[in-house]
Amino acid sequence: MKTPNANRKHIVFYGKRNAGKSSIMNSLIGQEVSLVSDIKGTTTDTVSKAVELIPFGPVVFVDTGGIDDQGTLGELRIEKTKKTLESADFAIYVIDIEEIDHIEIELDQEFDKRNIPYIIVINKIDQVSKERLDIIKEKLGFRLKNKEILYTSVEVKSTIDDLRNKLIERLETLEIEDTLIGDIVPYNGKVIMVIPIDAEAPKGRLILPQVQLIRDCLDHGIKSYVVSDRELESAISDLKNIELVVTDSKIFKYVESMIPKDMNLTSFSIIMARQKGDLKELIEGIDQLKSLKNKDNPRILVMESCSHNTSHEDIGRVKIPKVINKTLGKEIEYHFAMGKDFPKNLKEYDLVIHCGSCMLNKKTMFNRIRLCKEAGVPITNYGMVLAYGAGILDRAVEIFI
Repeated sequence: MKTPNANRKHIVFYGKRNAGKSSIMNSLIGQEVSLVSDIKGTTTDTVSKAVELIPFGPVVFVDTGGIDDQGTLGELRIEKTKKTLESADFAIYVIDIEEIDHIEIELDQEFDKRNIPYIIVINKIDQVSKERLDIIKEKLGFRLKNKEILYTSVEVKSTIDDLRNKLIERLETLEIEDTLIGDIVPYNGKVIMVIPIDAEAPKGRLILPQVQLIRDCLDHGIKSYVVSDRELESAISDLKNIELVVTDSKIFKYVESMIPKDMNLTSFSIIMARQKGDLKELIEGIDQLKSLKNKDNPRILVMESCSHNTSHEDIGRVKIPKVINKTLGKEIEYHFAMGKDFPKNLKEYDLVIHCGSCMLNKKTMFNRIRLCKEAGVPITNYGMVLAYGAGILDRAVEIFI
């Protein structure tokens, strides 16, 4: 239950108001997570619940407002519902059985655009006779012959069980989460992780990418050695046949100077970028960064996926701008965004620099890269920029290429 949401499959419920999205989600989870009533528009905001979907594993269920909401506030709620498309790994589209005569999958194109698999659920079947249900099944089977359709009612437990089983079956066919380094470091190989203990280090704990990499090493039989930058030199002396050194991006240059030239080196941020995004696209973003030296009044968006207090050592708001200004030899105009909402006005920028995305699921990061490509705006990430500023980008990505 402590699995981060970024490592869970996101299952999102869509449909019109009062279709029964909340009731079905509550029934699947076995808890009253979302408020349920007969009044249209009861769910006015997205509601998320992290659960263990046995036997599949940890997932996040997300309930959304109706896509047919009305009025000024209704339009804002629809917009918020559509934002969940960026993180959805799987969708459940719920339709009231009384609406089947004018059925329309409003988000069908949006699902296809983002490669989101989905199930259509015709709900409240307890409210029609068996004879009418049979006729409906025959008609919809013909009209939606290429779609997967299930028929449910929260009053008929077996139909919810069928939905749960089908959901698990479909989830198991989705792409398996990529390993971090298990495919590039052999079994029994050695990895040194260099973690600086500075003002940005959370007291008494490690940050998520560090924990995830340790676990990935354990899963793939890789020996991991965790040291601070102060112990790196002695660790190099103690160990032989080191396959890879992974460092915090902030001390790239220092670590690079401390290890042999023939030793593989990368950062936590670049590893996360490779797992959750398009590494080739992010590397190409550095070419755009280089070209800003000859551009008048360039604008850069620095995007952080999680919210936190900033300090004098903050990597996104302090270190990244310092590195870029020094490398390009000029002042750049920076804009900063933080949290789950990705700015819409991407065309206003010459480059987007994204964090390591440890708090985002893979689908969200891929969609952000897609949005940048559609806007014609290159994107790269923190680790790439810091490696470039230190003059070691080629070395930092060599092991992946």
